[in-house]
Amino acid sequence: MDTKKILQAVLILSLFFCLASYAKDESAKKESQSAVAESISTGIDTNDFYNSKHHWYDIKEAKNVINPEPNQPRYAETQIKEIADNILLFQRDNGGWPKNYDIKAILTKDQKEKVIAAKPIPYTTFDNGATYSHIKYLAKAYQIIKDEKYKEAALKGIDFVLSAQYANGGWPQYYPLEKKYSREITFNDDAMTGVMRVLKDIMDNEPYYSFVDKARREKAKTAFDKGLDCILKCQIKDNGILTGWCQQHDPNTLAPVMARAYELPSICNREGANVVLFLMSIDKPSKEVINSVQTAIKWFDDSKIKGIRVEEFNTPPFQTPLRLLKTDKKVVEDKNAPPIWARFYELGTHKPLFSNRQSERLYSMAEVDRERRAYGWYVNDPQKALDEYPAWQKKWAPDLNVLKK
Repeated sequence: MDTKKILQAVLILSLFFCLASYAKDESAKKESQSAVAESISTGIDTNDFYNSKHHWYDIKEAKNVINPEPNQPRYAETQIKEIADNILLFQRDNGGWPKNYDIKAILTKDQKEKVIAAKPIPYTTFDNGATYSHIKYLAKAYQIIKDEKYKEAALKGIDFVLSAQYANGGWPQYYPLEKKYSREITFNDDAMTGVMRVLKDIMDNEPYYSFVDKARREKAKTAFDKGLDCILKCQIKDNGILTGWCQQHDPNTLAPVMARAYELPSICNREGANVVLFLMSIDKPSKEVINSVQTAIKWFDDSKIKGIRVEEFNTPPFQTPLRLLKTDKKVVEDKNAPPIWARFYELGTHKPLFSNRQSERLYSMAEVDRERRAYGWYVNDPQKALDEYPAWQKKWAPDLNVLKK
């Protein structure tokens, strides 16, 4: 082939790739515009803030800067600017957020003044959906409203996330670090996976993070890779087999550790299920990620409990230090009940494990103190991972179906 024909071929290929890139950019642009239009009409989903709202209204917390007023009015889901302004109001000076308040609450003048006065206090956390959910909401609000203050607050939040990461890739429950269990690497309430999903969305070029600069994107990629390595190393190997994860892990040894007094070191299936769902969301997973998913799915299948369900029933009001209980729970036999899982499985024996505020090892929910039976001792989260497994396995591990009997 002569030089002229080679140059023509190069030009044609270059034009082809330019057109393909343009088409891809236009497709992404249209997708972003469609998402923005939908958010304007329906609002930005606030379900990620449920735990924080629930604790503010239903549970007494001594560290709350403000408490709800009787019949506190709330913004509608479509009032994006007002909700985003609330999020800005609660952001602390260090870039993070506290927990346990309602981002949709229409605050009184006195409540606002107290929140503003608390901004210098570095009591910031990833617990109950805090910080990572706020960043995501602000990023989406910025794409809709185009007010720079939302972008700057989101970037400040991302910087906070990056600064809070341990050298081994984990994130604590609170940052700056406290002296108690909140220093541990935390999977409870999706702290680790919530942060990792924000970083993943940035890496995956989700349109609502288009404002994130190159330097931060590179830092996010490094933090994500370290976090993923930490997740894989935290998976509990017990009796010679890989199982799931604990609610919290030691930041130095990565061993499972106690959280609150009734949350003993154990294999925790709610937290583990959310970790697996996150790992399944990774495109082109490494062999290490594939093995982690496979072994955890096998654990979920092996640890499921059949023939029982948890029944909640009304009781005379029972006042606890934190809230007023009007119901109780009991386990009943039901051969038609779908599979269920204990939230905790004892290390070594793999028996369902329960406890109370005295940290006793108990082996049935009936033994748990009345006040602690309100806790979610049984879960169905692993079913979500099991439901997604067939499609994931067919795509990424076609030669091994761990559920095939």
